[in-house]
Amino acid sequence: RSVQATGAAASCETDECAAMPSPCGADQTCTDPNKAADKLHDFECACNNDMTVKKVDGPVTECVVDECASSPCGMGQTCVDGDTKASSKNDYTCECANGVMSIGKPATCEMGSTDECASTPPPCGTDQDCTDPNTTGTSLMDFVCTCRTGSGSQVGAAAACEVNECDASPCGAGQDCTDTMLTSTGDFECSCRAPKKGKSTGMAATCEFDECATTPPPCEMGQTCTDPVKTDTSLKDFTCECLNGVVATGAAATCETDECAVMPSPCGADQTCTDPDTASNKLHDFECTCNSDPNLKATDGPATCDK
Repeated sequence: RSVQATGAAASCETDECAAMPSPCGADQTCTDPNKAADKLHDFECACNNDMTVKKVDGPVTECVVDECASSPCGMGQTCVDGDTKASSKNDYTCECANGVMSIGKPATCEMGSTDECASTPPPCGTDQDCTDPNTTGTSLMDFVCTCRTGSGSQVGAAAACEVNECDASPCGAGQDCTDTMLTSTGDFECSCRAPKKGKSTGMAATCEFDECATTPPPCEMGQTCTDPVKTDTSLKDFTCECLNGVVATGAAATCETDECAVMPSPCGADQTCTDPDTASNKLHDFECTCNSDPNLKATDGPATCDK
């Protein structure tokens, strides 16, 4: 339009982006930041697929467009866009697993046969069997992976095999095995059975076991039991100690304590001391008998004799 001003310069509003055709190229957005200051050549062109790519006073030379981003090829086909310039369209290639290719459109893969199980590397995991029920080029991703060990199968991908690691008895004797994640390895748990304590993941547990705490106790009454290493891998290392200092390892001690052998005698003067059981670790069972009258006697202390 025609704009006039009297006595001063006119303020011409000029939107350079309003021109037809647009001063920017195809697939570009035009922006004029200052339309009121009568400034020209300050419009900006930006690529529609990447607004950070822009240019002032003219179109961007080439906007990058990856035609493969829209997945134009068929299932199981590989898409390659050799020229990602916006001006270069329909130049992508679609390639079948059997090598058949097409430019600018999905390929027809029905030429020849394609045994997906014969590919390198093989599509299934280790210790899995691969079966391709249809080896025509148009039937892809239909192979089946079946686990050899454990259970499980999968179509079009390696199977997640379920294997119970406890079947191999990885825990020690007297331990319970639990495998909660059958699709992973090394996560089984070994738990010690009561009265033992302890557990471990991925290996046999080292169980805490106090041999002195068993029922019946390993030592005889009156003996002190000590277990220096309280694990089930260290057995028969407990000690039994008598009151007189006699010690045995791994079994009850034979204390043989003759209470009458101590000096001075535990009985009074003119009394005879007798210990009826010196081998069973029994104490306080000695007997004192008056020499003047054998019928006068006492246990665990001097007798009272007639004078």
